[in-house]
Amino acid sequence: MVFKTQLYTLTGVPPERQKIMVKGGILKDETDWSTLGLKDGQKLMMIGTADEIVKAPEKGPVFVEDLPEEEQAAALGHTAGLYNLGNTCYMNSTLQCLHSVPELKSALLSYSDNVRGNGVDQASHSLTVATRNTFGELDQSVRPVAPLHFLQMLRKKYPQFAQQQNNVYMQQDAEECWTQLIYTLSQTLTSEASEPTAAQMKELFGIDLVSRVHCAESGEESSEAESVYSLKCHISHDVNHLHEGLKHGLKTELEKVSPSLGRTAIYTRESRINELPRYLTVQFVRFFWKRESNQKAKILRKVDYPLELDVYDFCSDELKLKLQTPRQVLRDAESARFGLKVEVKTSSSQNIEGSSTSAGESSSMDIDKADSSVPKKQLTGIYDLIAVLTHKGRSADSGHYVGWVKQDDGKWIEFDDDNPSIRKEEEILKLSGGGDWHMAYICLYKARVI
Repeated sequence: MVFKTQLYTLTGVPPERQKIMVKGGILKDETDWSTLGLKDGQKLMMIGTADEIVKAPEKGPVFVEDLPEEEQAAALGHTAGLYNLGNTCYMNSTLQCLHSVPELKSALLSYSDNVRGNGVDQASHSLTVATRNTFGELDQSVRPVAPLHFLQMLRKKYPQFAQQQNNVYMQQDAEECWTQLIYTLSQTLTSEASEPTAAQMKELFGIDLVSRVHCAESGEESSEAESVYSLKCHISHDVNHLHEGLKHGLKTELEKVSPSLGRTAIYTRESRINELPRYLTVQFVRFFWKRESNQKAKILRKVDYPLELDVYDFCSDELKLKLQTPRQVLRDAESARFGLKVEVKTSSSQNIEGSSTSAGESSSMDIDKADSSVPKKQLTGIYDLIAVLTHKGRSADSGHYVGWVKQDDGKWIEFDDDNPSIRKEEEILKLSGGGDWHMAYICLYKARVI
């Protein structure tokens, strides 16, 4: 074997493939050399196939830090963080969560620097341009980005974010920042200043509600319609899950003058969703004004939320009717994925977007045997969680905000200002409150469509 090993180093033929001919026979591994009678200069024959010679790589190793910044960002699997410019974590977490919406980025890319639409003031225009530029920097950089221009434009448009105490800029409410930014973009991205192909903000985030307003005392009843950009999860002692909180949020009491009674009376408003967006924003109403202390107080109660949210029960009868066929197609898709029998209706093909695979990744899958009467891009009323904005601390005007964003490959990234870090999915579900740890304040869900 020692001899065969030496031959291997010279020829590249592994010992197990070598056949060495000696005196008309094959040399065996256990043969005693002294019995062969070999002489100096005697020739032996070896038969065998050599291993393929390993070739040197055509290109040497390339280190991540040597790549262009755009390629570095792709190699890392997530975009850059944002520097905290002095109590600006409320703004950073808002930007990181909204940056996860590709249709919003596309709409911003088509927004012009120079053209301002009718009815759009200069401050709104400048804030929209700053949002577009900040998103662009996040996509192209691996180093943290300083969103100084965005902060300046935000404070110019909304001076409340420039409040100071002892010459230091104060912490602000992330929900107010989110709401004001969405409102501004809803004004600018649907104006003449943006391209007609840009996805409108209402289609992306808008929710149409229809409400029945009833006074039990007078018997008066009326209906109302409104458009909002988020659903509220009201938190009380009997709310343990997001579904329960949303139910509370859609049924409220208000006090107003009753024409028939000639005085104020209590009315009940029961709302239903009449039109759904591609991205559903849910706000946990964790802060309320405490009159005794004259400040915002925080509700620390634990409220669980799902990775997959079904809002079908909160929809109007009209919308439920529209959702029935797409939901059946989606159920058939799930059944087909798990190898269950699917009833054949037509031979057409539908595409399911945003469905979750077993690995937790967002995917798109073709389903044969689906209903051809369903147009493409139909909503199903089912949403997948893609971003969570959390707050840590006891007060809205202090503490710390962080954005947690799901990537295209199913990984979650915690964007803690300029320090992004990878997180597991189970860690996201632990952000439900009940203590001093980070707790969900805003959840962003993406529609599962066919």
